[in-house]
Amino acid sequence: MNPLRLTTLFAFALGTVPAHAAENTLTEAEKSAGWQLLFDGSTFNGWRGYLMQGPPAAGWEIKEGTLRTVAKVKGSAIITEKKFNDFELSWEWRISVAGNNGVKYFVTEDRPKSPGHEYQMIDDARHPDGKKGANRQTAAFYDVLPPAADKPLRPPGEWNTARIVVHGQRVEHWLNGKNVLAYELGSAAVKAGLAGSKFSQDAGFGDKIAGHIMLTYHSDACAFRNLKVHELR
Repeated sequence: MNPLRLTTLFAFALGTVPAHAAENTLTEAEKSAGWQLLFDGSTFNGWRGYLMQGPPAAGWEIKEGTLRTVAKVKGSAIITEKKFNDFELSWEWRISVAGNNGVKYFVTEDRPKSPGHEYQMIDDARHPDGKKGANRQTAAFYDVLPPAADKPLRPPGEWNTARIVVHGQRVEHWLNGKNVLAYELGSAAVKAGLAGSKFSQDAGFGDKIAGHIMLTYHSDACAFRNLKVHELR
């Protein structure tokens, strides 16, 4: 047997190397805790096009266990069929060089130009929008509040892990295991951020609602996997 393989087997036996869970699956602990898969690795089950009854006609594909955008086509955002109120959302994402995408929550179809709050996912250094300021960079509450300056962002082409937690009026954005932004809905900080944002004239934006989760489409290559949600009671 290959010595390296033998060493790895001994390491697993000793408990020093964790076994890697299969992609797009739930562990027994996650199942017991009430987590739900939002992407099964092979179908669009549970998703539909924004303002559509079925999946989008273009812009998305499922390949090698990832849900990914098809770049530079006339695509559209996709949303969960289900709505969520208090929840913990976890996912992994990988973006192209100079790419831009995002995950939105509190999403409504009654306000198409500004459907919901966005966890920004972008190449901070190369995409033009990312150069406009920290509140338009990765893990920001897009155009409203910036994330921590020392966020642990991995470069384009590498996988990042993200999390959004909504509990009552508190919202948290996590990036690669670190809480990089926390805000209270209706707080002075949020009101000030909204007043200076592109959403300042959009009635209802900034309010908490039971809404869909959206994967945006911005014409750049982006891949998702291990999308899962835990509804909080």
